[in-house]
Amino acid sequence: MNYDVIVIGAGSMGMAAGYYLSKSGKKTLLLDSFNPPHNKGSHHGDTRIIRYAYGEGKEYVPFILKARELWYDLEKASGKQLFTQTGVLNVGNADSNFIQNIISSAKKYDLPLDVMDANKVQNRWANISLPNDFIGCFEPTSGVLKSEEIIKAYQALAEQNGATILTNSRVRDIYIQEDKVTIKTDEQTLHSDALVVSAGAWSGELISMLGLELPLTPVRKTFAWFDANEATYNHSRFPAFAFDTPKGIYYGFPSIDGSGLKVGRHDGGNPIHPDESPIGFGELAEDEGNLAQFMNQYIPDIWQLKYGKTCMYTHTPDDKFIIDLHPKHANVAIAAGFSGHGFKFSSAVGQALSNLIISGKNDVDISQFSIGRFKKSLFSKPTK
Repeated sequence: MNYDVIVIGAGSMGMAAGYYLSKSGKKTLLLDSFNPPHNKGSHHGDTRIIRYAYGEGKEYVPFILKARELWYDLEKASGKQLFTQTGVLNVGNADSNFIQNIISSAKKYDLPLDVMDANKVQNRWANISLPNDFIGCFEPTSGVLKSEEIIKAYQALAEQNGATILTNSRVRDIYIQEDKVTIKTDEQTLHSDALVVSAGAWSGELISMLGLELPLTPVRKTFAWFDANEATYNHSRFPAFAFDTPKGIYYGFPSIDGSGLKVGRHDGGNPIHPDESPIGFGELAEDEGNLAQFMNQYIPDIWQLKYGKTCMYTHTPDDKFIIDLHPKHANVAIAAGFSGHGFKFSSAVGQALSNLIISGKNDVDISQFSIGRFKKSLFSKPTK
């Protein structure tokens, strides 16, 4: 079977790319080793924060604003509510890079932001306890995306556009010959004019088949839900949040539909090969302890663990994304290394991948995510 484009990895970025490619009229095939949405990647766990005054750097803001526009478009096209405007409270020392980036990016792009000292934060949310040298930056227009529902929505729309999705189909080899792509799975051989690789923690293995060795490191991550007083912590009263603390960077969500308060640690994590048997939540002593010490200090109510889960981040050395064309093959686009903060961008990433395949360029500047910044890692072996 011949296709215009094959997308390997039908998760956060790949499913979005499949939608935009099929919407443009491309005969599109999406391949995934599992059956999205699933618990093997970085998208599961129901929810993801979206914030616009960006603590990781103001250079991300144009891209996240494009993503916001596309999320609204997806809600309209799918007829589903995929975003909940809870507001996002960002907390940290007033001098931290994270907080200063939030403030400076809000000023540069005229984003709504309420900057409060520790007392004002505690007066507004009495159940939060902060050191005196901490401040809060509240983004009222930010909130929560329904990650797994988004993947389902993109899949349904892509299929309506004529896209084909093959699940439980692991890619075993990729061959590039001039302007043609050949992909072998366990079951069949597939052909296309162009290729998108967006396979999360498995991206490094697949990219190596294309003659590139990129510095991608999958790590095991944990998050958990805790019983919470619904009158205090429901999503109409309590915000999503990110705390930059001396003992780690933590994020969390209010209780949505009675789910309980969800909390995770963003930094840290143990390197893992994605094919390893996963270590379940609670099998490592620090799983619950990391979260408990954060809550005991900053949200010191009485907590009871409901359940926890694990997922994987895939880090680059600078924690910036990779979104680019292959240096030697203009018909191959790559998206990888989203380093635990990529989902909120996935609508814009999917559109960018489609644009790169169709025209070789994107309407929002993505040069900061180029493969070329890892020149020492490129071309460790010849492309097949």
